[in-house]
Amino acid sequence: MGDDRKKIPAEAVDLYTRFIHGEIDRRAFVRGVSRYAVAGLTASVIVEALMPNYALGQQVARNDERIRADYVTVPSPDGYGSIRGYLVRPFSADSRSAEPALLPGVIVIHENRGLNPHTEDVARRFALANFMAFAPDTLTSVGGYPGDDFKGGQLFASLDREKMTKDLVAAARWLKARPDCNGRIAATGFCFGGGQSNLLAGLMGPDLAAAAPFYGGATPPELVPAIEAAILIHHGALDTRLAEGYPAQIAELERHGVRHEGHLWPDSVHGFFNDATPERYNATTAAEAWDRTLQWFNSHTRTPVTG
Repeated sequence: MGDDRKKIPAEAVDLYTRFIHGEIDRRAFVRGVSRYAVAGLTASVIVEALMPNYALGQQVARNDERIRADYVTVPSPDGYGSIRGYLVRPFSADSRSAEPALLPGVIVIHENRGLNPHTEDVARRFALANFMAFAPDTLTSVGGYPGDDFKGGQLFASLDREKMTKDLVAAARWLKARPDCNGRIAATGFCFGGGQSNLLAGLMGPDLAAAAPFYGGATPPELVPAIEAAILIHHGALDTRLAEGYPAQIAELERHGVRHEGHLWPDSVHGFFNDATPERYNATTAAEAWDRTLQWFNSHTRTPVTG
């Protein structure tokens, strides 16, 4: 954000977070934001500034010649029947020899609005880091991400959470079993996707090598003993609710001997990694969290399977 623009009040950013989590409706969000309107910073300006700008946040173009991307539909008999997702591999992995290179896989799980352009862009970033990434859309059963976050959030709220989780497990197992995967996969995601990454770690046991949840709810305590993945936790220090629960989250992992590392990133709010929402984005900590995630996944998904 340029220095010539007025700073959006932190309270307005928090209202946006509550709005996208479905805690308040759009009318309450706009009404709440209007309390912070001042000269040069009207309610409409604040609302516009808080809405995602996916073109601004794109780091890897959809037609980048260094990647191969396609949409794939995966069977999910225990969930909603099937789940569609965005599969991305580095072009070099399929072009240097007659046989495709075997790559570790990463499941990239969206926020509570469906497979939006930001999540697809993150999948492309993983491909450029020499991973095979699959970003499933839990809105598949209702037609997929509708191209609008607000509508996507409404569709998301109408779905059964347990069935969505089963869809994601099916997607993860499909990725792991692909002949061009090295048999080791990791999970990452944001908000809902972060919580689901933690949940998958508990549900999949040895079938998940690593997870790097961004501002996601902790694994349910009863599932923590089943975790065999190495867990890398990312929270924003200013994300009050999750930051307050962080010590208990770490203590539970330690109690069961789960390999883990955790970060409370300074000066960072909920959504600090999302460069499509510039009022929440923290360029410094987002870059550090991304680098640490790549290191973590490289360390835990590229080593030979033993045992």
